[in-house]
Amino acid sequence: MEDPITIAEVEALAQKRLPRAVYDYYACGADDQHALRRNVDKFSEITVLPRVLCDVTTIDTSTEIFGCRTPLPIAFAPSAMQKLAGGEGELDVARAAAKMALPMTLSTQSTMSLEDVADTARATVGDGVPAPPLWFQMYMTPDAVRNESLIRRAEAAGYEALVLTVDTPILGNRLNERKTPLVLPPHLRYGNFETKRPNRPTLNRELMDARTTLQADAILKAARKDMHDASLTWDVLPALRRMTRLRIIMKGIMAPTDARKAVEYGADAIVVSNHGGRQLDCVPSTIEVLPSISEAVQGKIPVIVDGGIRRGSDVFKAIALGADLVMIGRPILWGLSYKGQEGVEAVVNILERELYRTMALAGVTNTRDIRNCTLFSRSGISLAKL
Repeated sequence: MEDPITIAEVEALAQKRLPRAVYDYYACGADDQHALRRNVDKFSEITVLPRVLCDVTTIDTSTEIFGCRTPLPIAFAPSAMQKLAGGEGELDVARAAAKMALPMTLSTQSTMSLEDVADTARATVGDGVPAPPLWFQMYMTPDAVRNESLIRRAEAAGYEALVLTVDTPILGNRLNERKTPLVLPPHLRYGNFETKRPNRPTLNRELMDARTTLQADAILKAARKDMHDASLTWDVLPALRRMTRLRIIMKGIMAPTDARKAVEYGADAIVVSNHGGRQLDCVPSTIEVLPSISEAVQGKIPVIVDGGIRRGSDVFKAIALGADLVMIGRPILWGLSYKGQEGVEAVVNILERELYRTMALAGVTNTRDIRNCTLFSRSGISLAKL
């Protein structure tokens, strides 16, 4: 166990080392956690038809996103307050991403500033070597000045894209957070914005715990501009396009209709995501809706998927069903808790070896050809090719 060889073993170590409230904050989903489990379980219901007598001497696991070649079809998803997980938090994750040349998305609610994270990534690769893509995740609030300030800072720091999270007009019903609210300890602060409540639950989380309509209305009235903006419509995309030169990636797409709208309104990419099962509990898994969303997009923009990826074979299945790239979130946190930067790298190495083996045993030598593989559902029905 102290030398883990699977993501499950890394998580087991993280669970032993993290305070209960911190582990539950990262690990748990909404309500009865059906969506959380479904994200993971549905991968196991998909099987790969192996091929034999194929020359698999050389396996190329690399891919390209926005013109940048990466050694794996994997990016790091945004997750909040990573110093709670261990090590130097977002700085360790940035070092691992830079060393392994993988895209990283920094959360708005990080415990290190977006500037420090960008500087760390550049310092890791050294002078004259381009750092892998850095993307900045945005939760839009009604405070237009705050929103624009964060975007300008991201531009100045060298981030290449905004990952606009669109599935959180309010927070899902996360029972563990309601029973044991997680707050930053006194020695930690949010890195990207000042708050009058640095060591108290956020107003978004207080709204989640409202027991009556009157309580909810009172919180909303007091919050003013500090909440997630529940008034957002599709007009946010052209508005952002006028404001920034950064690419815009929409995170939280689950419906083919919304995927088509994302293309229509000018998104540069989408992330098929149910927020790790932390929002609406009675939803499909991301791998279930991925094929129909990929079909709706028709290759016009990249399709990224997150949720439930715990094996290299899961990466393989996601690509076969239409993803151009996958994002991993919780496994990064487990690696960070296990051994800081080295633990994050260990997680990526586990996934790389598993993806490599899956490709070789399926008779596939590069990620482009994964789309040509035959997959079966649990019932034995061949899944449609895209």
